[in-house]
Amino acid sequence: MQRAKYTEVLMSLPHCSRSAFITVIAVTFLFPTAAMHAAKTASCNFNTFSPPSGYSLSLINGVTDDGTVVGQLVDNNSQQWVAFTYSNGVFTEYEAPKSLSTWMYGGNASVNAGSYEDVKYPGNMHGFLLQGTQFTAVDYPKASNTWLFGLNQVGGMVGSFSSSPSLTRGFMLVNGEYTTIAYPDQQITFAQAISDNGVVAGSYFDGFVSHGFIWQNGKFTVIDYPRAKYGTALVGVNNSGLIVGNHFSGDFSFGFVYENSTFKNITYPGAKYASVGGINNNGLISGQIFFSGTHIVGFTAGCK
Repeated sequence: MQRAKYTEVLMSLPHCSRSAFITVIAVTFLFPTAAMHAAKTASCNFNTFSPPSGYSLSLINGVTDDGTVVGQLVDNNSQQWVAFTYSNGVFTEYEAPKSLSTWMYGGNASVNAGSYEDVKYPGNMHGFLLQGTQFTAVDYPKASNTWLFGLNQVGGMVGSFSSSPSLTRGFMLVNGEYTTIAYPDQQITFAQAISDNGVVAGSYFDGFVSHGFIWQNGKFTVIDYPRAKYGTALVGVNNSGLIVGNHFSGDFSFGFVYENSTFKNITYPGAKYASVGGINNNGLISGQIFFSGTHIVGFTAGCK
C-alpha cells in the first residue's frame, strides 16, 4: 500500500465560495414509478481484489473511466476509517487533514471526490476534492454537514447537506452554482452520482424505506426494485443511461443494473450476496462480494 501526501488548500474552491448563488429547482413533473418487470440475472465478467494486509474493506464506491476504484478501508489495529484508491493492483490510502474518518466516493480522470468527519466534537462532515496531492474542502453554504458523493468528467458535482438533525437534502454544484435537489415532502434526499449529461442518481427516505430516483432539470423519476422489502438506493449512472443500485433485505444489500425498464441482479457464484458502488462510462461496475462476515472482496465487472 502507498500512503499519499497532500497539500491542504486554505481557501474556498474556485467558484464554490459560501456566497455562491443557490438555486432551488422546483419539481415540475413527478413521473410514475418505473415499470417493475421481474428481475433477471446479469451475465458478468468479474475481476476481484482483496484488501491490503492489515486492513478490511468497509465500502467499495465509484470507479473512474480509467478503471480506478475508490472507497474506504478499516485499519484492523486502530479501527480508523481511511479512504483509498485502487489502480493496477495498488492501494493508495488518504486521510483528510484533521479528520476522524475519510471516505472516497467517486471521481474523474484527474480529481477524486469524498467526505470526511472532523476529529473534534461535534464531528461535522465536509466534502472534499483531491487532485494529485492538493486537497480542497467543499462545504455547502451555511450547512452544518456536507457530503460530496459524485463528480462527472466535466466537473459537475453532487452530494447532500444538512442544517438540522432532521433534514438532509441533495445538491448539484456546476460552475459555482448550487442547485438543491429535494424530493417533495420528504426529509432525507441523497444525490449520489451525476453523468456528464447532468442526470443525477440518488435516493430518498420516506420514513420507512428508501426509494431510488433519477433527477434531471428538476424532474424526478422514481426507480424502485420490485418488492424490495427495505427499499432501493441508486448509486451510479453513466453517459449511456446505465444505472446501478442496491435493494435491501434486512442487513443485506443486493446489487443490480437497470436498463430499459429492466432490472438485472448482480450475483457471484458461491457468495451470499454482492453490492454495487458505481459504474463508469465504459460500463465497468464496482462493488463488493460477501462470502461471510469476515471474507469480503472488491470487484469490477462488465455485465450484460
